[in-house]
Amino acid sequence: MSLEKFSYDNRTVKWFAYACIGWGLIGMLAGLWAALALVLPDLNLGYAPTTFGRLRPVHTNAVIFAFVGNGIFMGVYYSLQRLCKTRMFSDVLSKIHFWGWQAIIAGGAITLFMGCTTGKEYAELEWPFDIAITLVWVVFGANMLGTILRRREAHLYVAIWFYIGTWVAIAMLHIVNSFEMPVSFLKSYSWYAGVQDALVQWWYGHNAVAFFLTTPYLGLMYYFVPKAANRPVYSYRWSIIHFWALIFIYIWAGPHHLLYTALPEWAQSLGTVFSIMLIAPSWGGMLNGLLTLRGAWDRVREDAILKFFVVALTCYGMATFEGPMLSLKNVNAISHYTDWTIAHVHVGALGWNGFLTFGILYWLLPRLFTTELYSRKWANTHFWLGTLGIIFYVIPLYWAAFTQSMMWKQFTPEGQLKFQFLETVNTIIPMYALRGLGGILYISGVILMIVNLAKTVRRGSFVANEPAEAAPLPKVIQTHGKAHWHNWIERRPIQLAVFSLVVVAIGGILELIPTFLVRSNIPTITSVKPYTPLELHGRDVYIREGCYTCHSQMIRPFRDEVARYGEYSKAGEFIYDHPFQWGSKRTGPDLARIGGKYPDSWHYNHMLDPTSMSPGSIMPQYPWLFDDKTDKAKTPAMINAMRKLGVPYPAGYELQANADMAKQAQEISAALKKDKLEVAPDKEIVALIAYLQRLGADIKNPVVAEKK
Repeated sequence: MSLEKFSYDNRTVKWFAYACIGWGLIGMLAGLWAALALVLPDLNLGYAPTTFGRLRPVHTNAVIFAFVGNGIFMGVYYSLQRLCKTRMFSDVLSKIHFWGWQAIIAGGAITLFMGCTTGKEYAELEWPFDIAITLVWVVFGANMLGTILRRREAHLYVAIWFYIGTWVAIAMLHIVNSFEMPVSFLKSYSWYAGVQDALVQWWYGHNAVAFFLTTPYLGLMYYFVPKAANRPVYSYRWSIIHFWALIFIYIWAGPHHLLYTALPEWAQSLGTVFSIMLIAPSWGGMLNGLLTLRGAWDRVREDAILKFFVVALTCYGMATFEGPMLSLKNVNAISHYTDWTIAHVHVGALGWNGFLTFGILYWLLPRLFTTELYSRKWANTHFWLGTLGIIFYVIPLYWAAFTQSMMWKQFTPEGQLKFQFLETVNTIIPMYALRGLGGILYISGVILMIVNLAKTVRRGSFVANEPAEAAPLPKVIQTHGKAHWHNWIERRPIQLAVFSLVVVAIGGILELIPTFLVRSNIPTITSVKPYTPLELHGRDVYIREGCYTCHSQMIRPFRDEVARYGEYSKAGEFIYDHPFQWGSKRTGPDLARIGGKYPDSWHYNHMLDPTSMSPGSIMPQYPWLFDDKTDKAKTPAMINAMRKLGVPYPAGYELQANADMAKQAQEISAALKKDKLEVAPDKEIVALIAYLQRLGADIKNPVVAEKK
């Protein structure tokens, strides 16, 4: 059989590699800035875009979608061509994919700095970006599937399975979670409310970790670890079982982020059960990767690439053991809302995603430029800087987490809470400082890598179109030797994509639909009323400033939380919250019952200078809220959007809303004037005070009736 000549597209791989490195450094520096701002609050600069609440979403989105996202595409575009023995389906689609993705990242970062956010973690980008992401993802899928369909290799290696599974799962997750009602060009409200929104969001949020930070990287692991070790994968059968078990089980685990909340008990239990089951396929994959290095361990001592891969796989194993443990209710009661969550996430992000990416970059770029790595010594130095960075990052945060949980839960012999919330914050600041040191060490290693790779590139010669040849795929594919059960699906990529979608959709359907169709899951409370127009504006300010990144609005049924914050939260309280604001981390106290606890003047002074009301506070100042006016021109569109989402504003109320807003604002302004604080009623601080004073007020009524 004659061989066909063709060439591999290395230019797109190079672009994604450069983007991965550049955005990675930017995202990590944003994270370091945010981390240090918890130790040195002056780093918030008194400037809206650089406050912690706006910087943190920039950091998370940059690291997840810019650093890891470009790393995925770099690895997929390189490995897919060689596994399929063909060039990518379309160079034009490759270019659209690359530039489209970079435009989304850049535009998303700018708008997040501006405060344009949906307020949903890992899905903060507003509706125009959601549409753009969908379109670019379709381009990527078309290019990938087109490449697979015109392959010259009959066998679909397991890495490709993970790429296909990733593509279909992310498409489903992104579309379902992104249903929202636009209010303006860069403002929308989530289609879902309260409990339903929380379930959809963490079904998405957990599985964004599963299908963006995990499954594609497992595909890359199955390709690049055997390549770097020059050894075959330890067990191909394990890898097949790993794939199907992982994509089926992962999708069910989201509710473990919502234990002890107002989510129905059955959904919480379901999330716990499947989270525990996740240990088996996750550790099977980790061991498969580590055992692939059998016979090559002597090289690990010298080869920085293999060192990075070994620690990456170890961190994957640690994170996927810790996750199921955190889904146990007795452990979650300690961990949730503490820095344990942050430590857990960064074991995966810094160790699994970061180190695997670094190993791939060190392996890949010298091959693209047909040269040797400039300095193996520098690569080894990077490895040790990165490893020390991870240790100094996560161990202080575990220490901080146990400190937080124990201090929150302690009572005096008389039955009073032993510590104020702010005392717990001040106690763990030294641990935050050590976390900052870990970040500096980690980023120092990244900078050393950039210099090393830049010198490698400079002395090499880039091959944009790498010559290759392979026999064409026969029209009738013969099975040589013993046929295995997975051979049938391996030759049918479209069926594989469809089966993958079915497998990942089952869990989502069975978890989400009952909470929408069975009313007993979310009993309504008759005293809970829609937000007034001024409160709605104040809520938008709260979301814009990222207050949910530090404050929760969910009081769990624990003695210490009820004693500290008030009556535990009920599902019916949140039926008009688009989006929900339960939060996932308490850097500051819970705000679910803050309404009426302090006078308006306390909130005014607290937002102007937090230390004036709470000495030792690490919260940013918000001076612009006292200068910027509430945009009353947006009120009719806000009311109309909320009404379309089911909030029972009367027909035509948008015509009356601004008058009601002015009346309520005037009342707050007058109350502040009595405390010698002069502020115009149309300032944003007045709207924010209105919202904060509303929180929890509805269920403080003496009669609370539930409709069954």
